[in-house]
Amino acid sequence: MSGPLESSQPQGDMERSTKAWQAVLIDGYEPLRRSQRIFRHLPSAPRCKLCQNPFGGVGGKLVGLVGFKPSRKNPNLCARCCDRLPAGGIELDVAVLFADIRGSTALGERMGAAPFAGLLNRFYRIATDVLVANDAIVDKLVGDEVMALFVPGIAGADYRRKAALAARELLSAMSAELSLPVGAAVHAGRAFMGNVGVGHVVDLTAVGDPVNIAARLQTQAGAGEIVFSDDVFAEVSDKFPEAEPLTLSIRGHQAPIGVHVVRVPD
Repeated sequence: MSGPLESSQPQGDMERSTKAWQAVLIDGYEPLRRSQRIFRHLPSAPRCKLCQNPFGGVGGKLVGLVGFKPSRKNPNLCARCCDRLPAGGIELDVAVLFADIRGSTALGERMGAAPFAGLLNRFYRIATDVLVANDAIVDKLVGDEVMALFVPGIAGADYRRKAALAARELLSAMSAELSLPVGAAVHAGRAFMGNVGVGHVVDLTAVGDPVNIAARLQTQAGAGEIVFSDDVFAEVSDKFPEAEPLTLSIRGHQAPIGVHVVRVPD
């Protein structure tokens, strides 16, 4: 089985590196998309955040035999993806989704450490399943929070709309399967995405103002609520006619942010 990023270029060639990132994140690199379509049906999580090959379960054992194992540089990527990703990255428009469990500190105190850890693992599993099915890059699963990225080369031209609808599906799944109070936010804008790290430890992620704003907006969402920035909401206004328009002031931003708040039914 060939790797999904066979066309990666020498790290020192900036022009080729930029073209390689554009092929993956913007244009849609078909070998990678084909790998994602296959791997997402194999059990089980955790998975490579880029090609979605499984690290766990029977599927993980099978693909591990042909080199799709967690990378030593970053266990969130498989060795094939991590080692073949070009240096640097590119700026592009990306939709960013954040979601977390409301009141998780008090919940953990009531449940105890071991049961709470089990609950978080189920939270991660459900979040990963929903987001992968919606063509997201699951960027981080940390504590009680999930961060996901939607880019045109993987999620398609309607990546902003997909991110917004994935947030609704995610909250519905958490309510139905775990009865968890989860809040979310989705924002989009131009960010830097690519290899970020020091030395031999690198991560595929996005950094910049859109990521910071999405994280701040997520703190404003109550349990069962999604906060959409206005630009994102414009992509899904037909789906949420009941949305409430608001203007929020967020830390680190001088200008207020226009948003629409949606309540997801239990």
